[in-house]
Amino acid sequence: MFDFNFRRANTTTNMDFFQRSFAAAASLIVPMQLPSKMETHIWYIVPDEVKSKHLQKHYLNLLSPNEKESVMKIQEEELQKRALLARALVRSTISRYVTQFQIDPQALKLKKNMFGKPELDFQNSRELCLPPLQFNISHSSSLIACGVTVHSPIGIDVEAKTRKIKNNIIAFAKRFFSPNEIEVLSAISDPESQRQEFIKLWTLKEAYVKALGRGFSATPFNTFTIQFNKTARSSCLPGCKTYEEAYEISVESCDDLENCSRNVTFALMELSGSHYAAVCVEKDTSFRGSLPMKLNVWRTIPYVEDECVSGTEAALPINGFAQANVNFSKT
Repeated sequence: MFDFNFRRANTTTNMDFFQRSFAAAASLIVPMQLPSKMETHIWYIVPDEVKSKHLQKHYLNLLSPNEKESVMKIQEEELQKRALLARALVRSTISRYVTQFQIDPQALKLKKNMFGKPELDFQNSRELCLPPLQFNISHSSSLIACGVTVHSPIGIDVEAKTRKIKNNIIAFAKRFFSPNEIEVLSAISDPESQRQEFIKLWTLKEAYVKALGRGFSATPFNTFTIQFNKTARSSCLPGCKTYEEAYEISVESCDDLENCSRNVTFALMELSGSHYAAVCVEKDTSFRGSLPMKLNVWRTIPYVEDECVSGTEAALPINGFAQANVNFSKT
């Protein structure tokens, strides 16, 4: 269950000014208040909108020496650009929330956990007085997104709506999905609808294992089930046409209880009209009952332009499957 915050922020930097005076760009990053409890901030960038080589050079200077080396080793131009933008998006986004003083994004120290999930290195960043931020990054060939929370572990995944599945969808799903999820997909007769629902499920499952911080190898997709449950009639989510369209997403049927958790909440949305995005966040145990996740979404070109798109066509909530009346089998 999630709510979109319809607060709009006019944080667009004048593009002409940027082009005339790039030397002042470092002062144009817009500082942000920390997300509140059970609030998630999503920042996304469309690589095709970043055309300036000068700007890309500036982004390269935001990276650590090891990150620069990794990016420059990539031979294919578009892949190199996406790797650069993903790293620059993480560093510029996190630096927005250090409000006590302006911080050089390059000064941020990042590390990976034992499963490869990037995270802030608080132990080696004590002098920066960093807030307790959690973040996660995901990218496709045409969109990169970074999710930010306070305290709560987060996972995010984005997939293009046009993503093609080379194999038969059900045959492919049987390799990765749970029996209940396969049953739901099999009940969808229209091939295009079936493909779309497969992609949505994939993003939700990917976001879940990333929130756990363990990755696919440690938490295989077929060890848990993503389920859509109708919410109470009073809990209609913004963007739903009727109360009956409101669904809460949950994790059920965890075969590997040691490596699974049901104490999470999900959001599923369309971004930029072209991608599905799933967010998974660990619930705040200090609250009783189910507290909706609050989402604020921004489209950004760091140091150039930020636009809050919450409540617009660029960030639409999705609730339920195409075959919402198909129930999961009980195990």
